Amino acid sequence: MANGAARVRTVLVLCTGNSARSIMAEAYVNHVGGDRWRAVSAGSQPTGRVNPLALAALAEAGIRAPADARSKSWDEFARAGAAPIDLVVTVCDNAAREACPRFPGAHRTVHLPFPDPAAATGSDEERRAAFRRVLVDMLPALDRLLADA
Repeated sequence: MANGAARVRTVLVLCTGNSARSIMAEAYVNHVGGDRWRAVSAGSQPTGRVNPLALAALAEAGIRAPADARSKSWDEFARAGAAPIDLVVTVCDNAAREACPRFPGAHRTVHLPFPDPAAATGSDEERRAAFRRVLVDMLPALDRLLADA
């Protein structure tokens, strides 16, 4: 890089549905990544929509979700011509057990398991609390990962 400037590295956050955990992790990495990290997210079996409770948890925490947040397939990042991925992070056990496609440039995969807040039952407030808990648990794990990577 010119003048010794480091290249912004890309982390791909994977989950099965790409509707909650991976979306929250993507938003957080982009929130704190500065000029070091950029995040994208995807799923092996995308639900096709972002869970509104994930977006609400992010907003409550002061983390801006991407305006174009969407549930998408990991195939978008594995096809020919896709931008290189520096780090793949799985945030659910199902995605970690699946045979992932090969992502251009990806040489390291890390598993950070979190419970699925979308599976929470109960009142609206209990379900919202599940999303907040997962988000709060994710933040220090992601901070450590980015600091060490």
